[in-house]
Formats: sequence, C-alpha cells, structure tokens
Amino acid sequence: MTSIDRRAFIRNTLRCAFAGAAFGALPLLDISALASPVQGKVRLARRQSSDIEELVSQTLSALGGMESFVRPGETVVIKPNIGWDRTPETAANTHPLVVRALIEHCLEAGAKSVDLFDRSCNDPRRCYVSSGIEEMVRGLKSDRVRISHMDRRAYREIAIRSGVELQRWPFYQPALDADRYINVPVAKHHGLSTLTLGLKNTMGVIGGNRGVLHRSLPEALADINTVVHSDLTVIDATRILVANGPQGGRLEDVREARTLIASPDIVAADSEATRLFDLEPHDLPMITVAARRGLGVMDPARVEQV
Repeated sequence: MTSIDRRAFIRNTLRCAFAGAAFGALPLLDISALASPVQGKVRLARRQSSDIEELVSQTLSALGGMESFVRPGETVVIKPNIGWDRTPETAANTHPLVVRALIEHCLEAGAKSVDLFDRSCNDPRRCYVSSGIEEMVRGLKSDRVRISHMDRRAYREIAIRSGVELQRWPFYQPALDADRYINVPVAKHHGLSTLTLGLKNTMGVIGGNRGVLHRSLPEALADINTVVHSDLTVIDATRILVANGPQGGRLEDVREARTLIASPDIVAADSEATRLFDLEPHDLPMITVAARRGLGVMDPARVEQV
C-alpha cells in the first residue's frame, strides 16, 4: 500500500497547489515531506504463457489481484503505448489483448471508470485504429470505459521543487487527477535510449517539446515520474521489438517472448525487463538514475519474485 499512499499524497498536494496558486503563478509540487516509498523488499511477478488473457490473470494473481491496486469506486487511468501507426504484430504498441484483460480486471475490482489515452508520435487517429486498442475498447460496450484523444486544453504546467532537469513542465491533468494510474508499456528497443519501458512510457502524459528531453533523458524521466506516480507497472513483453525501435515496422525485428512483468515498483519492473534483451539494469542510465533518486529498486536482492 506504500505506493498507493504515495500517489494519493502527490494528487492531494497538487490539488492544494492548483487551488492555492496565485494568478499567473505556477502550482508548485513539493514532495520533500514524503518519505522514500522504497522500504524493504518490493514484489514483482513475471509469468509466461501464449494465452494472453490467462497470462494477465496469472500475473495479477501473483500480486494479490487487481483489487490490491484498485478499490471499488475509484477512477483509473490505464496508460498503454499507442504511439505509433503500427499493427499489433509489429510490437510497436501495447498489445490490445493485454489492455483489454487489464480493463476487465479493473472493472471486476469495482473501478468507477477506466480511461485510456496516449500522446502519440504519429497521427493519433491512425495510431488508435492501427494499434487495435480503440476497436477493442469500443467492443467492450461499457459506459465505465473510455478511450480519448489528448485534449490540448487539459495540460497544466507545474513547478517541480525537486526537479533536476525539469523545474517546470506541462502535465496532462487527467493523468494526475485519477485515483489510480496503471502504466502498461510494451518492451522494445529504442534508438536513443536503448530500450523504452515503464519510466519512458510516462512521457505519453506530458506536454511540451519532448524531443529536447533526450539531451538529458535519465534525469528528465526521473523528474516526470516523480510527478506521475505509477501504482502498478505492467510490461507487455508478449512480443518484443529487438531492433529499429521505437517505431519498428519489420516483423523480422519482433521476437515472441510471451511474457508479462508486473510490479508496484516501476524501477523493479523496468530492471527485470532489461534481461529480456540480454542487458542488465545498470546498462540503462534511466534506471540507475531513477533508483538513485528513490523512485524504486534495481537491486535484485531487494526484489521478491512472487
């Protein structure tokens, strides 16, 4: 429950900051009063199956079920990667069947609503369709589930007192306002950052010129994930893109891994996913920086595999 408490603390702090900001001033996020969320061991589940629905169920069950993360009546954001105008078999976006299974578990846990969105790199209309995620959501026919394109009016600039690379940046307010935020990246190669996993997937809920962030990406990602806390990170590695990422497009670059990795600790989840690519967590500066700044655990001795 430590991670849930952390998100509630940040959300409530921001609400007070929004309400109290003087005209023309930025709301200030100061989490210096929040103790480190990383105490003792963190739990992580890794499962493998060719049946995606069963794979999601087994992985969540190992962590105590979705009800361990979503309480009845809560609002939930599920943030998949829908960044590219690519079909599911190319592994550029999160697999729609993984997303569907997670939505269904949230509904069964009693979520009041489940919202999905992503700030895509290609035309969002084409990305939502080609990924198969929009059709999947429509097919659920549930008035508690919504997929929407990002509303440019809904970004809110925030001053970050603890920011190292970013002292101020616009964030998508619906991602901040939700009671729960479930981060669902697809595991894949990235030409600039080696891999893109949970920490980097959160870039899909920020505004501004994201390209400039790659000049000092590890610190920038730590700043972003300080503001947008993931209650649960579920890494889709049912098929992984091992080259020519993040956009991909060649089926010969895709490897079937039939794997799902999930943890309430985003750094632990990302660390585990590096091994799918024959890497170690310390090979990715974004992970070492996030661990050093207290966003999670990369030391395998502090991770309890469940």
